[in-house]
Amino acid sequence: MRFTSVAAALAAATLTALPVSAAVALDDVTEVCRFSDDRLTEISGMTYSQRHPDVVYLHNDSSGGPFIYAVDSTTCRTLATLTLDGIEARDIEAIGSGRDRRGRPILWIADVGDNRDSWPEVRLHRVREPRALTDRALTVKTYRFTYPDRPHNAEAILSDPTSPRVWIVTKQSARGSLYALPNVMETSGLHIAERVGRTGAFVTDGSIRPDGAGFALRDYVDAQVFAGLPPGEESQRVYLPIQFQGEAMTWTSDAAALLVASERDDRLLRIELASIAVSTPTVTPDVAGSPEPSEPWARPEEAETTPDQTGGEASGIPWAPMGLAAVGVACVGILLGLIGVRRRRGGRSG
Repeated sequence: MRFTSVAAALAAATLTALPVSAAVALDDVTEVCRFSDDRLTEISGMTYSQRHPDVVYLHNDSSGGPFIYAVDSTTCRTLATLTLDGIEARDIEAIGSGRDRRGRPILWIADVGDNRDSWPEVRLHRVREPRALTDRALTVKTYRFTYPDRPHNAEAILSDPTSPRVWIVTKQSARGSLYALPNVMETSGLHIAERVGRTGAFVTDGSIRPDGAGFALRDYVDAQVFAGLPPGEESQRVYLPIQFQGEAMTWTSDAAALLVASERDDRLLRIELASIAVSTPTVTPDVAGSPEPSEPWARPEEAETTPDQTGGEASGIPWAPMGLAAVGVACVGILLGLIGVRRRRGGRSG
C-alpha cells in the first residue's frame, strides 16, 4: 500500500473512533439503509442507473473480482450480480453511467488503480446497462489508455450521462489532475489521455449529475460540487461524515442529494444539497472548453495480457510499529486541521 493510502486509512480509522462531539454536526446527513450482502465489504465505486429508478451499481475494491452489484438504493438489497465477461479485474476503482452513440444507457468500469504509479497502460471497460436486473454475464468492450507524462494512480471517473464522454481524475497527495479521454473513435491501439485541469488531493470518486448539469468529486473529508461538465465552473463544498476510507459517491436520480458509501462501513448515507455554502473552485481548467460529444475510442474484445506486476496493494509496509503509529498521529493532526479550516471557512461564508 502506498504511503498516501496508509496515511489516509490511519487518519480515517482514528477519526472514526473519536467521540461524536469531536466532529462537526451534519444535520443534512441521513442513513438510508444498511448493506446486508456480505460480499459488499470494500465498496469502492458507485453510480446511478439510467434504466431502473432507485437502483445503484456498486463494485468492491481491487480484490473484488470482475463483478458489479445492482442494489436498491432505498433498502440496500442486492437485486442482481453482473459478471464482466472475459476481463482481468486488476484494480477496478470506479464506475460511471453514460450513453453510447445511439443514446443507449451504458456503464463504464474503470480499471485505473495503480498504487505504485507503474502500469504502462490502464483500462476502461464498457457494458450495456441491462434492461432486466437478473444475475448474468455482460459482454465487455475494453479501452486502453495511458497518461502523457507518466503512470498515475486514479480512483475516480466522470462519465457524461448524455454522451460517450469520459474523464479520469488522478488521486495524488498534493493536487490531482483531470484528464479527458480522446474524443476520436479508434478501434485499436493505446491512446493518450489529455490533461485538462487540476483538482484537489486524495480524490476517491466522482459523479456527473443525471441531467448532465454539474458534477461532484469527493475525498476523505468532503466533496466539491461543480456547475457544468468537466472541467466545471464554480463549486460548492459538501461536508461528508467521517468514514473509514470513504471512497464511493453518486447522485440520487433527481440530483437533489449525494449518496456515499465506504469500505468497511455498511451504511448508505444521503447528503442533502439544500444548504451548501459556495466556496472557491478547486478544478482549474488548463484548456478552454471540453471535448465535443463523440463515440470514444474502442478496442475489440480480445485476450488481455498481464504485466509483470500485481494490481493490488504493494506488499509490505517498511516501517516499524512505532514509526507507523507516529505517521498515523501526524496524519490525524493534519486531517483534523484540514477539517477545521474547511468548516470554519464554510461557517464564515454561510
